[in-house]
Amino acid sequence: MPSAASSPGSRLRAAIEAERPLQVPGVINAYCAMLAERAGFRALYLSGAGVANASFGLPDLGMTSLNDVCEEIRRITQATELPLLVDADTGWGGAFMIARTIRQMTHSGAAGCHLEDQVQSKRCGHRPGKELVGASEMCDRIKAAVDARPDPQFVVMARTDAHASEGLSAAISRAQAYAAAGADMIFAEALATLDEYRAFTKALGAVPVLANLTEFGKTPLFTVEELRPAGVRLALYPLGAFRAMSRAAETVYSAIRKEGTQKSVTGLMQPRAELYQVLGYEAYERRLDELFARGRNTGNVEPGSKS
Repeated sequence: MPSAASSPGSRLRAAIEAERPLQVPGVINAYCAMLAERAGFRALYLSGAGVANASFGLPDLGMTSLNDVCEEIRRITQATELPLLVDADTGWGGAFMIARTIRQMTHSGAAGCHLEDQVQSKRCGHRPGKELVGASEMCDRIKAAVDARPDPQFVVMARTDAHASEGLSAAISRAQAYAAAGADMIFAEALATLDEYRAFTKALGAVPVLANLTEFGKTPLFTVEELRPAGVRLALYPLGAFRAMSRAAETVYSAIRKEGTQKSVTGLMQPRAELYQVLGYEAYERRLDELFARGRNTGNVEPGSKS
């Protein structure tokens, strides 16, 4: 376990202090994480919907597992040092399972996660028909998560979906209870106005509040300049790149099928040279050349090669 000063959780907390609001883009795989890092972001996000949609071709209805998500965490955190905030849905079970979730996410390299107050058969936060557990049950989820974390800097964020069904005041009351139960930060899902964010941040005081700026949802696409005076500390863009990638893929597949060639859509593609630059491809090749040259100079022969 890295020291508290260098742990992913401590890096996420430092990023939140350094940039207000902290912009957190969603990444669906390791390569997207590398691209986001090159764009200058200080932290990343792994969406439960992203894992379900992109890796399994499933809707975001609680059909993926802790192991599915941890595999993606490991891939992403091995490709970048940026701290990764992870969607943990409802924690995949009761107190002991939530504790296991926190431990496994920490050991996989996550900087923090958010738990939500929906029932186990959860739904996307911007879809109708969401059902919530009682505030006391959600507080128990938070207590189990906080108690289990191996790194005290690992961020436990509480997401409330109450605004859609119970209204603003009830959602704020829930958020205050979650913070009192030990949540480090609050994810206020599907708010519709800046005034609602102001009410949240005023009521939560020093507890950071996240705004989920998912496209085509219930929350307008506020700018950071609009969110900053409202007191929002994190601005989340969970699936924007994935949506753009998907539309580009549709366009390319359609062109190849209809035109018998990809010539008309190469302008949409990342050139090979840029891919190699992101991956550091030439540095890997140089290292191989150095290793093979060393073997030849010492008279060693590669296994399986002919002398």
